Amino acid sequence: MMKLYSTLSRQKEELTPVEPGRVKIYTCGPTVYWFAHVGNFRAYVFADTLRRVLEYLGYEVRQVMNITDVGHLTTDDDLGEDKLDRQARQAGRTPEEIARFYEAAFWQDAGKLNILRPHVVCRATEHIAEMIELIQRIERNGFTYRTSVGLIFDTGRYADYWRLGRLNLDAQQAGARVQVDPERRNPSDFALWITNQPKHLMQWDSPWGRGFPGWHVECSAMSIKYLGERFDIHTGGIDHIPIHHTNERAQNFAATGHEVVSLWCHNAFLQLGEARMGKSEGNIVTISELEQQGFEPLAFRYLCHTALYRMPLSFTPEAMAAAKNGLRGLRELGLNALAWPTEGEDWTRTLRQEFRDAIADDLNIPQALAVVWNLVREGNRRKDKRASEALLEFDRVLGLGLGQPETAGEAPAEVVELAVLREEARKRRDWAGADRLRKEIAERGYLVEDTRDGWRLKRKP
Repeated sequence: MMKLYSTLSRQKEELTPVEPGRVKIYTCGPTVYWFAHVGNFRAYVFADTLRRVLEYLGYEVRQVMNITDVGHLTTDDDLGEDKLDRQARQAGRTPEEIARFYEAAFWQDAGKLNILRPHVVCRATEHIAEMIELIQRIERNGFTYRTSVGLIFDTGRYADYWRLGRLNLDAQQAGARVQVDPERRNPSDFALWITNQPKHLMQWDSPWGRGFPGWHVECSAMSIKYLGERFDIHTGGIDHIPIHHTNERAQNFAATGHEVVSLWCHNAFLQLGEARMGKSEGNIVTISELEQQGFEPLAFRYLCHTALYRMPLSFTPEAMAAAKNGLRGLRELGLNALAWPTEGEDWTRTLRQEFRDAIADDLNIPQALAVVWNLVREGNRRKDKRASEALLEFDRVLGLGLGQPETAGEAPAEVVELAVLREEARKRRDWAGADRLRKEIAERGYLVEDTRDGWRLKRKP
């Protein structure tokens, strides 16, 4: 049984898929006008880990993620600039050129974090027809009105609008969340289709005039297209709760007459001190910058696993150094275990069950990681290869690439093989042979160190 924390109910709920045995997930993807930073990637590591957990537990998973390449404005009042449009003007490029460049950069960085590509990746600009069709359904059901901005969603028509974000609509003053707009019936009303920006570089014909879609409608339209009018999980960062996801939920109801998403699941911020990491805060760190600081991206993935996804995570040099060491420790077990036998009864069964129980309890990866380290300690004590086998099984969830030879201590396979042969020579008390193999390893640029828990390789300084 899998339980997840529901943002809507504010409690853990049992996952009951719409289709038994099959889980459908929609993940809010990037707005591709600039490089994604590690704060952004915490959300994608969370969504990827959720998918991995579900697959580990035996579910068939279908994950859909959008690429926002139109409609995401610089403010929430529908009066700001489109982020893609502004970046294109500043760079002297077309919006499509900007979007494709930063989209490619996003996938390159996601690959470094071992994030599985969603089964469906959908670009907003390639689904304008679906958005127009959904808006028409919303309009037919009486949830819209027109202003000089364009076609507006009337949040006053949806009595449950407040619930996801726990919004106090009675106390909300015009301008508290958006700029004062005398044409709006409610301060929380938002644009479905924007027609008052004639200089916008991306425009399409529609029943309401030439213009472009509001940001919120793209996720409703594409999630329904690829996952149906009832699906299981919608993921994203907590910053999406009060506006973007609240508006999505309202649109979904207005179009279909019922809840579309069973579980809204959100991750907390990555923090630098007391502040969240964000482009507007001016404190972002990209994956490339992380590498320049001497940290491989998978160490950041390890760091993400050290805190429950819905709790704030502190990003500091000290935390990254600890994560780097933790990742190295897991890799060293795999290297040591190459020379170990498999003997006696399987002592890993209890640990495997503990790991399974942790991940099924609201994705408690920190607890699962504690189980992993119990496995490492016991494996080193027993010198039993079963520890490595169980670790590789757990890595189906952790996604740390522990089974990839090229990441095992960053040592080439031939160097690892020499280290294994040296260990075997030491066990035979063939000290001359062991010394010869140590020199051969050194000639290839590595040092082999003997520790209480076995040997490990590191590059020569």
